[in-house]
Amino acid sequence: MDYQIVALVMLFLACVEQSLASCVVDSFTVKQDFDPKRYAGKWYALQKKDPEGLFLQDNISAEYTVEDDGSMVASSKGRVTLFGFWVVCADMAAQYSVPDPGTPGKMFMNYQGLASYLSSGGDNYWVIDTDYDNYAITYACRTLKEDGSCDDGYSLVFARNPRGLPPAIQRVVRQKQEEVCMAGEFQPVLQSGAC
Repeated sequence: MDYQIVALVMLFLACVEQSLASCVVDSFTVKQDFDPKRYAGKWYALQKKDPEGLFLQDNISAEYTVEDDGSMVASSKGRVTLFGFWVVCADMAAQYSVPDPGTPGKMFMNYQGLASYLSSGGDNYWVIDTDYDNYAITYACRTLKEDGSCDDGYSLVFARNPRGLPPAIQRVVRQKQEEVCMAGEFQPVLQSGAC
């Protein structure tokens, strides 16, 4: 009987260790051979997993442009609630750099709010997957835990069409959400045209 309990405990610990190992941020894969020119254009957020602190709440869209030098910039909009009661449409701007040209899907994003009450800063911006024509899933981890998993991160599911994604693509998106250890953490993003 003791042997069976020890075997079950060992199996359980192995499963826990495997699940933790797969959540190490550096092990996440991104879109291979990411092409910013194909990614450029308008995207609408359909789902999001928020980070800690202030974040766009709904009507989120982003317009990506590739500059003559090949760098990517974006302007984005969305509603945000300030001071717990003041709902405004916010405009943000971002510039993207690629630290490792061998992995163009892993970018660094410098962003700034275009009003004094919005935040500015920098985050990783990883394009986990996209087919360029229908969907994209992005990921950022702001703070890592000691074990390499994410302590404070966020992710957005974008679509070219604000009305949603077909079921086959929804299955791909759910799989990618699992791969970045955020399955079940996403909330729908209202697209009412308010911004």
